[in-house]
Amino acid sequence: MSLHVAHSRSAWIDTQPQPPALPELDRDVRADVAVIGGGIVGVTTALLLREAGARVVLLEADRIGHGVTGHTTAKVSSQHGMIYAQLRSRFGADAARTYASVNEAALGWIADRVARGAIDCDFRRRPSYAYVTSSAERSQAEDEAEAAAEAGLPVSLVRTTPLPYPVEAAVRFDDQAEFHVLKYLHALVERLAHDEDCQIFEGSRAVQVDTERDCVVKTPGGSVVAEQVVIATHYPFLDRSLAFARVHPERSYALLCRIAAPAPEGMFISADSPTRSVRGVPLGGEELLLVAGEGHRTGTGGNTEERYRRLEDFAREHWDVRSLEYRWSAQDNSTVDGMPYVGRLTPRADRAFMATGFAKWGMTGGTAAAQLLADLVLGRENQSARLLDPNRLNLRASATRLVKENAEVGLRFFGDRITKRGSRPIEDLQPGEGDIVRLAGETVAGYRGDDGELVAVSPTCTHLGCRVNWNTAERSWDCPCHGSRFGPDGGVLQGPAVHRLERKPIT
Repeated sequence: MSLHVAHSRSAWIDTQPQPPALPELDRDVRADVAVIGGGIVGVTTALLLREAGARVVLLEADRIGHGVTGHTTAKVSSQHGMIYAQLRSRFGADAARTYASVNEAALGWIADRVARGAIDCDFRRRPSYAYVTSSAERSQAEDEAEAAAEAGLPVSLVRTTPLPYPVEAAVRFDDQAEFHVLKYLHALVERLAHDEDCQIFEGSRAVQVDTERDCVVKTPGGSVVAEQVVIATHYPFLDRSLAFARVHPERSYALLCRIAAPAPEGMFISADSPTRSVRGVPLGGEELLLVAGEGHRTGTGGNTEERYRRLEDFAREHWDVRSLEYRWSAQDNSTVDGMPYVGRLTPRADRAFMATGFAKWGMTGGTAAAQLLADLVLGRENQSARLLDPNRLNLRASATRLVKENAEVGLRFFGDRITKRGSRPIEDLQPGEGDIVRLAGETVAGYRGDDGELVAVSPTCTHLGCRVNWNTAERSWDCPCHGSRFGPDGGVLQGPAVHRLERKPIT
């Protein structure tokens, strides 16, 4: 990149002082409900259940909020791109109205929590815009504005925005919001941490869940025995749900820039390609500019450094960029029909629940999911239960994409073994480089560290056996089938895989 990036990590994680690490699970414990996953879905679900009187254990594989939640753009909005016209077409007007209602309610719940708890998390109300720049796409914006109004949202169709470049049309939602997501999340955790009927464990990766009698969640150090379990791990790692066949993972990228002029007031996302997401971020007494986009299926992004370069080019084209302060990437899941999966793991699973598929809108979507999950666990009615049921089958909305997604997985599973046999010897790797290479006649995933040390691991993902690819920008091994990610040494960075890549000895 043309300018040095000060920090190659999430601004939310870097600028939020980390509380002392919570203990790892090293024994067997009991609870009414085990919640797996310490992001916005898991923490909010745990809080709602605890406030309803349930004894809760919350398990996080790493640090609270350091997964998907800590790498978001932190927009708190019911405007999820131009989705309402699609929802109306695929599911009907009532479904679009329900989706709008639960996401607006989630926004209001977050705002109320911030106000009641006096949470200092840079929460501020902002208008949100989804725009098109081509006259050929104007009808898309018009249809979206009509569908959003029919769904009961605070919408208007406008011709101008605060952006420094013209748009053809924009769908504006009033009274949306943005915040510093980790400041918010840590405030919720702080409330839970002082409750004797809630136990939180970090560094405790769930590797197995049995539900034959009690729900038993197993980690390397101990187990949680509970009456019910919520799997809020972004991508459910229990293959019995078959979610991996109906969800596809996508990575996207973000830059946080210092610019000469004030950042535009509002939150913005383009509906035409390439997607560009923009918002201001108050940080250290300044207003910085966040620019995000460049999404691609995990494990198929080519030279991912180019993704950051294209974002920088976009920022420089429209703003006077003085420095690049942060860069990071995120991973999100989308379902084949465009609606999240939230509910029972399988049709007969009365005690195991899941949530996934927020398609980059996890702040409101994840909070709405937590509200639904808590209601299901507690046996209460919720208007979105049927709409978001993970076991729904809507062939009209999903058949074509279901076939396409699984054809892509099949192509990767078999094709990558033929095209990526690894012809280079591992010794050819340069510092900082990873590739599928040869080691003692065997195909391996090889990496040479900046210090020159070589590391070799199995190239086969431990989830369902696809071959991993090297991610240049993040220095990780990414699975193009279902999105599992591993460090250069094979350690699990992101599921659904729960077991590391096998280490190979360097001879």
